[in-house]
Amino acid sequence: MKLIPLPAFSDNYIWLLHDDQHALVVDPGDAKPVLAALQRFNLQLQAILVTHHHPDHTAGVAALQQATPAQVFGPALEVTIPAMTRLHGGQTVQCLGLSLEVIDVPGHTSGHIAFYGVVPDQAPLLFCGDTLFSAGCGRLFEGTPGQMLTSLQRLATLPDSTRVCCAHEYTLSNLKFACAVEPGNAELLAYQDKVQALRAAEKPSLPSSIALERQINPFMRTREATVIAAAKGFDASAHDETSVLAALRQWKNQF
Repeated sequence: MKLIPLPAFSDNYIWLLHDDQHALVVDPGDAKPVLAALQRFNLQLQAILVTHHHPDHTAGVAALQQATPAQVFGPALEVTIPAMTRLHGGQTVQCLGLSLEVIDVPGHTSGHIAFYGVVPDQAPLLFCGDTLFSAGCGRLFEGTPGQMLTSLQRLATLPDSTRVCCAHEYTLSNLKFACAVEPGNAELLAYQDKVQALRAAEKPSLPSSIALERQINPFMRTREATVIAAAKGFDASAHDETSVLAALRQWKNQF
């Protein structure tokens, strides 16, 4: 099973997973790079997975539906996405011989979902859209800090080796903020050096892993004393995990 991040727009990734014959794509905001990859690798598109309704994740869906026999799967609570099978958390999608679990992860949008799958002889996969980024999380456009906290805590329970397939190349900017929150975090500083080298070589920083995110992502470290102290420094009213996450998100918004 091969995993390829297809660059789109200025910083999006459309994830392509294939077995040399059939493929699925996740959050195709633009059909062109997908169609080009299908032709280049001689693949038939079997499924389109959508995590949430924002146009940079959905604008290519209709064109792919017209050009391929692919079935579209997306969040049941977000009705503006083109015709699709609507999914709730706990349901599964069968594709490429894999069973992908749907996880409800509201926060960035009210109906955001993620897809998690075990891949034989490989690390598991998480397609998390704009909920979890490497060293960050999505802005709270429709959801609440409490929802985002619950969503991130749910993702944190996945196996350490899980590959975190985020939808944007935001890692370097997120790391700058994370270093402001935890300047003494050795794992974080080492990861920043690694990502700087990757991006200088024009390589993706993704996928990340759940184990790494638990070490370096302030939004997944709301129980850590260093993160709590930093959040209180920004907003003295931060007193529990939800208010710590809220303070971090507001701080990041204006960082």
